[in-house]
Amino acid sequence: MTQLKNDTFLRALLKEPVEYTPIWMMRQAGRYLPEYRATRARAGSFMGLCTSPDYATEVTLQPLDRFPLDAAILFSDILTVPDAMGLGLYFAEGEGPKFQRPLRDEAAIRALEPADMGKLQYVFDAVSSIRKALDGRVPLIGFSGSPFTLACYMVEGGGSDDFRHVKAMLYSRPELLHHILEANTRSVIAYLNAQIDAGAQAVQIFDTWGGALSHAAYREFSLAYMQRIVAGLKREADGRKVPVIVFTKGGGQWLEDIAAIGADCVGLDWTTDIGQARARVGAKVALQGNFDPNALFAEPAAIEREVARILASYGQGSGHVFNLGHGISQFADPAHAGALVDAVHRLSRGYHGAA
Repeated sequence: MTQLKNDTFLRALLKEPVEYTPIWMMRQAGRYLPEYRATRARAGSFMGLCTSPDYATEVTLQPLDRFPLDAAILFSDILTVPDAMGLGLYFAEGEGPKFQRPLRDEAAIRALEPADMGKLQYVFDAVSSIRKALDGRVPLIGFSGSPFTLACYMVEGGGSDDFRHVKAMLYSRPELLHHILEANTRSVIAYLNAQIDAGAQAVQIFDTWGGALSHAAYREFSLAYMQRIVAGLKREADGRKVPVIVFTKGGGQWLEDIAAIGADCVGLDWTTDIGQARARVGAKVALQGNFDPNALFAEPAAIEREVARILASYGQGSGHVFNLGHGISQFADPAHAGALVDAVHRLSRGYHGAA
């Protein structure tokens, strides 16, 4: 593989010295970019983008051609895994992802098996294609949803405001939910390892809905399974470590517990102070985050002030990957995203000394 020209992101994840704080943005390839919308129109649908390695490569590189980001992230969707488990993923216009066969029936749940990786070959082909197209420009991040987050969609049949079906199962028939989580965990381990084999240089587990759980339920139904995934991942490729990031949206109260599962980095949403988070986890893990995505609707001067505040809160030294606290809005102005990247690169150098 081509040698990396910019490995700042990987070094920061491992808390090694860096010259500046690296930045990438969750959902950085997406609808806020006009070039993405044009490519999606050519692809015909969102899944048309995801299932075509050529289109996935094209849209993955679009934000990198526009902004000097420090990492690329595979263009895909977390729901490709349950789709490969036979649930029938589709995207309703204006309604987001849905499943034709949600897991509500005990017999269907008992029959659930881990995903067939052969049905996800298009994802691994996209990883290889993107890695080749990057030509060492920046590292490539692979990703998956967490077992619990995937289960939310699989049981609810799509997005949800209250998660009443999956939570009813959690409290009344926990053994059924554990069966789903077991299948998801085995699937995610195989899926992320296949992405690493195909060329992913870091991986992130998106536990988007873990924060909707109670204090006790989070440990049993989300964190325990993510710990198994981290333990099951390949941690070296191409002669260097493959860092693992775990991100639970709304998980600030469990920071110490998340930091203890063996990942290299913990992602933070915007509700947790990053300086306090650093004091709580010490040198155990790097931290990623945690700019409020909606602050991108403010003027560039305000964006710069917020960047300065977050950098000052984290303080001196490596171990910080700047990111949004969740995905960038489709309504964000690309120029404001550019102002964010510029401010991070420019203002963070003073926190890294002569490293």
